[in-house]
Amino acid sequence: MFTTIGQTPNTIQIQYWLIVSLFIPLACTLSCPGAEPAQPVPFEQSQVIATWDKYKGVLTFGGNQTLALLDDGCDLSKPEWSADANSKYPKVLVTYDSVDGDADPKHEGRGYHGTTIGIPSSVNHNGKRGVAFNNQLAIIRSLECCHCKIADSKTLASALKWVADNYKKHRITTVNLAPVDDLAHDKPVMTEIDAQLSRLRTLGIWVSAPTGNHNYTTGISWPASQPKCFAIGAVTPGTSVVFLDRHQKVDLVVPAHATSSSNAILCGSAMILREAISKSKYDWSQHGDNLPEAMMAIFKQTGTPIKDSGTGLTFHQLNLLAAVDFVFRKSNEP
Repeated sequence: MFTTIGQTPNTIQIQYWLIVSLFIPLACTLSCPGAEPAQPVPFEQSQVIATWDKYKGVLTFGGNQTLALLDDGCDLSKPEWSADANSKYPKVLVTYDSVDGDADPKHEGRGYHGTTIGIPSSVNHNGKRGVAFNNQLAIIRSLECCHCKIADSKTLASALKWVADNYKKHRITTVNLAPVDDLAHDKPVMTEIDAQLSRLRTLGIWVSAPTGNHNYTTGISWPASQPKCFAIGAVTPGTSVVFLDRHQKVDLVVPAHATSSSNAILCGSAMILREAISKSKYDWSQHGDNLPEAMMAIFKQTGTPIKDSGTGLTFHQLNLLAAVDFVFRKSNEP
């Protein structure tokens, strides 16, 4: 089962919400001066704030897109998730629980992480903004605790399947696959989630996961270790030092104090880049076989190279402004 927040809409209500979802985000973008970034230093270093400033009035920063948060549940009573900054439309669009098979995503057991993981990507409350602050959320309780085990693959696969089955209905473009198993995997661990990850990649839906926070250099956490899931590592905010779990399997690094925040920032950035590609009508096919692969290729091409002395590897740090500038500039070239 799943449910959309609020009562079952009639035809007029559906038409109203379609109009709101298309136009209110842009109105908010143009009329909310003085907003505070959810994570000021990481946002500035990743060029998120510069992207907001340059593309104000051009992009909606998440409007008409939904981010699926797959984690250990969420306390929906928190004000951040009860409405957006102007209370014009629900921030949480839909909920699901793949563990119990119902619509209540509240924390159970050891869960705690899912209430806060959406803040860097999506918050739009009391003057504080996440990266894609005008997006909506599909909150999906997918396991008991974000510090997971491979045995959680069954309920995670069920959650991913729900996203693939319902992405059109709820405009889901992006998945934050938040769990980490806190181990160092240098090769994939095949489980039930792999078929669903492949399906989502084919459907053009972005899925990424944090690499983990133990300073491993011999591997990264599952499920970030899987082939059809982008693995996101971290840079110490305010520096050019790659830290926490890092390995050749890492796709991109983002300034943050934990890789879960790095991944959350990148999920919001992926929504903005997707909109930029759509608005500019850029032909992304030269960069990959599907849109997520093409977007990652653009992020890498425009990212800031950082050499990690501990591993000898060179990683690429997110530069959102460079990525968005790239697609708009290239779309205007002959």
